[in-house]
Amino acid sequence: MAEILGLGLTHSPSFIRPDEDGESSLKRTLRTNDNVPAEMKNPSNWPEPMRVEYGEDEGYASAVHLRERMVAGFRKLRRELDEFNPDFVVIWGDDQYENFREDIIPPFCVLAYDEFECKPFGEEGHATRRNVWDEPAGTTFKYQGHKDGARSLVSGLIDRGVDMAYAYQPLHEPGLGHAILNTILYLDYDRQGFDYPVVPMLVNCYGSRVIRNRGGSVEHSPDPDPPGPSPKRCMEIGAAAAQAIKESPYRVALIASSSWSHAFLTEKHHWLYPDIESDRARFAEMKDGDYQAWARISTEQIEDAGQQELLNWACLVGAVDELGYKADIVDWYETYIFNSTKCLAVFK
Repeated sequence: MAEILGLGLTHSPSFIRPDEDGESSLKRTLRTNDNVPAEMKNPSNWPEPMRVEYGEDEGYASAVHLRERMVAGFRKLRRELDEFNPDFVVIWGDDQYENFREDIIPPFCVLAYDEFECKPFGEEGHATRRNVWDEPAGTTFKYQGHKDGARSLVSGLIDRGVDMAYAYQPLHEPGLGHAILNTILYLDYDRQGFDYPVVPMLVNCYGSRVIRNRGGSVEHSPDPDPPGPSPKRCMEIGAAAAQAIKESPYRVALIASSSWSHAFLTEKHHWLYPDIESDRARFAEMKDGDYQAWARISTEQIEDAGQQELLNWACLVGAVDELGYKADIVDWYETYIFNSTKCLAVFK
């Protein structure tokens, strides 16, 4: 009989780098983004909580505190996952110009691979991408896929009127894009190994910016791309996935991976800090179990708030709404200087 667990976390790249050895997204924005008005590069013009968080050490103490909170949360999520012991995990994560490129950009795509081989810290013989684990360049992580589970999921979605794209091999980027890979690295923060087979379901969260930004924060073209799927459609996909899995023989963990609003996507805040007020509203709705409120959010609202990656969570919210699950909040961290609001949660 099928059983389902829901998890939500962040895949923020900042947790890869040591706190003392990386340039924060805010400092990089202040240094490189010419669109930031000159007066907003002066901390005296920032919101008071942002100035406090930045402090006299350019946010170092705040970074240490944030990591302590998030790592404790990652460990709690891993314990939940181990206790559940799934046959495989489905991870909703955004593709940021890794395989969704000019030749084809589906709204969603299930990766039905046999295995994934990843080198998150660069190729052997090249400079190591500094990381908190001090793992050298060329360090290779191999994760198993679950092709039968992926095919079962796609078939179940198609039976429910979802014309789901799928792939048996990568088109451009080998291994896994950072949204999926970082999720696994953080759930395996203590390097105990991650043996659960992985079925990624990629989401075109960036929509109108997917080609224009080429996976980064800098615009390479003034021309917008077509929008990504709406929150409502993401919730419908999640609900259909839950229905399909309920009729399968599998134990499955459904995982949404992303931070919420992102500073570098929030133009109204001069690309300096996220839309915390909008994040609070979405958080209250989710915590109260008012999941259908998310279905009423428009794409325009998502883009205005810099919440494009929240679409990953919308898939999970649609699934847990279908299942009747409530949210157990592991952590909720509002930040002005670390690019994005973080949420960690369990649904069961």
